[in-house]
Amino acid sequence: MAKTTDDIELKLFLEAIYQRYHYDFRGYSASSIRRRLALAQERFGCPSLSMLQHRALHEPGMLVELLNFLTIQVSEMFRDPSFFLALREKVLPHLKTYPSLKVWVAGCGDGEELYSLSILFREEGLESRTMFYATEINPSALRKAEAGVYEMSRLPGFTANHRASGGKSSLSDYYTAGYGAAVFDKSLRARTVFSEHSLASDAVFQEMHLICCRNVFIYFDQPLQDRATALFRDSLVHGGFLGLGPSETLRFARDAETFKDFVGEQRIYRKTGQRPALEEATRAFG
Repeated sequence: MAKTTDDIELKLFLEAIYQRYHYDFRGYSASSIRRRLALAQERFGCPSLSMLQHRALHEPGMLVELLNFLTIQVSEMFRDPSFFLALREKVLPHLKTYPSLKVWVAGCGDGEELYSLSILFREEGLESRTMFYATEINPSALRKAEAGVYEMSRLPGFTANHRASGGKSSLSDYYTAGYGAAVFDKSLRARTVFSEHSLASDAVFQEMHLICCRNVFIYFDQPLQDRATALFRDSLVHGGFLGLGPSETLRFARDAETFKDFVGEQRIYRKTGQRPALEEATRAFG
């Protein structure tokens, strides 16, 4: 079937961004990317993707704002409180058996999930032996995450989520309010490494005990989901945990058999430690 002009323009645009700036969105869901680029075309006054591509290639200053359209930064602290309650009650008791811990927040956005985890680990007495790795493809979002500043209007929602997640303190203990904003305590990110990282093109982080990559897979096509799942498989220690978003699953992933459901209804998985091929060999010669 012949491709439409829109299909051709989209493929050329994503390839141009990759070749010029090394940001790889070629494996993202086409329908999601189209919606975001339509907004970018409106913002920059470009009636076609070809014109937007021309401007993006010849006006490098556009890239920062363009990335804000190409990446989604919609989150909140303790989003889906039942997920964090499951971490608190079912995952952290296992993590407490390790002398030191590494936690990777992949696609950290503006940092809401990072601070949620840092607070959770502090409340459960694990913060002092944990290193957090917060990664994001969008450098602008990464700077916001490192700053830890959020509008005060968002705090009631954050506070309700924290309470529902089993919070053992008041969320107000962790931030200072002023001038319409809440600044979260620097100590919450004292053990955090912030880094630009793309799940589409970059390598693994080693020896992780917990990886949270929530509400990111929904924007990937299946091959890119498979690549990310392989990264997580290779990054996790034996018995390590992976948390996804409520609408995401490993069911159709190429490496699904290397994980097992741990808290299935909350999309928390545990690495089994064996790849399917090794499992088959074990059965054949066991």
